[in-house]
Amino acid sequence: MKVINKVVVHAEEPCVEHWLPFTNFDLLVPPFDVGSTFFYNKPSDADFSTILKTLKASLSRVLSLYPPMAGEIAWNGDAGENQIHCNNHGIDFIEAVADVELKELNLYNPDECIEGKLMPKKLLRGVLAVQVTKLKCEGIVIGVMVDHRIVDGYSANMFIQSWADMTRSKTPSIIPSFGRSYLQPRSPTVYSPLIDNVFAPFVPPSNPNGNLCEEEDVSYKLVNRIYYIKGEEIKRLQLLASENGRRTSKLVAFTSFLWKEVALSMEDSGKHNEACNVVVTVDGRRRLSEGEGEEKEKLMASHFGNVLSMPYGSKKPQEFKEKSLSDIAIEVQKFLQTATTKEHFLDIIDWVEDQKPRPLISKAFAGNDMSFSVSAGQRFETMDEIDFGWGKLTFGSCHVPSERKDCFVMTMGSPINNEDWVVYAHMPMKHMNYIEKHASQVIKPLNADYLNI
Repeated sequence: MKVINKVVVHAEEPCVEHWLPFTNFDLLVPPFDVGSTFFYNKPSDADFSTILKTLKASLSRVLSLYPPMAGEIAWNGDAGENQIHCNNHGIDFIEAVADVELKELNLYNPDECIEGKLMPKKLLRGVLAVQVTKLKCEGIVIGVMVDHRIVDGYSANMFIQSWADMTRSKTPSIIPSFGRSYLQPRSPTVYSPLIDNVFAPFVPPSNPNGNLCEEEDVSYKLVNRIYYIKGEEIKRLQLLASENGRRTSKLVAFTSFLWKEVALSMEDSGKHNEACNVVVTVDGRRRLSEGEGEEKEKLMASHFGNVLSMPYGSKKPQEFKEKSLSDIAIEVQKFLQTATTKEHFLDIIDWVEDQKPRPLISKAFAGNDMSFSVSAGQRFETMDEIDFGWGKLTFGSCHVPSERKDCFVMTMGSPINNEDWVVYAHMPMKHMNYIEKHASQVIKPLNADYLNI
């Protein structure tokens, strides 16, 4: 890969400078970066220079619609806290070429083909960076890196979708809302003590070089992997998890399967007495608008930022040995039930308000246990909707920078058919190797043959 140009793209004028406070949901997110990659076959009519010019022009327009993305996180002395400074600081836009064809990319191993190559290495300025790379086959890869404190997956998808729409001279389907009044705490604050089972104050580790999932053993190094699961296997897992007259969702079934496999990997490694935690992220937009009327529903559907809860379950590996998938699914549904109500998300807002200014964290990641989170990306419709005018996406995925120390899994729709899933994992190598060996009929390494490249 060779960088041929690097420019700063600013929002179109006029751009009114202002400060935007973080919401209480934003304050639950550590200072992590998260990325997305979008792969396209050769555009039919446009050369690379024209594509770059078009993308930069539409990006400038969409940044006017999303002022926080062209800003930076800075200290607001008047408010006495860090806020989003919407100052049109601009974003890095990297132009690159790569001497490799799309079909030659080892997409199963993003550490080899994406990390530091097709994705901006890290954010050097502001909260957003973009890289556009032309491949040897004339295919195009768009890599986007963003500060997680600014967006969750829903918001990131909203921004990318708007950029793609504006590139095609189409009006964005959703106009973002940056309002703060509808996420204010109640007065006086009131919340269930159950919130203490979901989030906790962050205490820096006594060993500053330690992390949540990594050990001295190199086999526990965190790696990025991408897999696919055939639709019939997802349905089989759902059937196994739905025994005894209960029907579970596909996500609950997959989470139950993965939780058990990671726990069995720990058991296989002699870690019988260490806890294995699984987090399932839950979006609160729809729940917070329940019973509030159509206007509130529209506001929450267009809210740009973080609106997530992170309920979790915790078990010792040995507890999984005799459990069926349906037994584990009951456990997953049990802890998920705590985060499915409007009251739960209102409680989070109030609880965070009473914790300020202490940094906060998901309780599952507050200790040294093996903890991983599962997020559902199917609802973002990435595979069908992110069209910059070159036709359907060949492949798309999230991407977690290698330096992140939290374990993360995202399920996504497949570009091949609506029944299959693509699964992105940022997990210890030890556990991924175990799952690949013992559950090869379920989870398979992504390759060019599967994607029909």
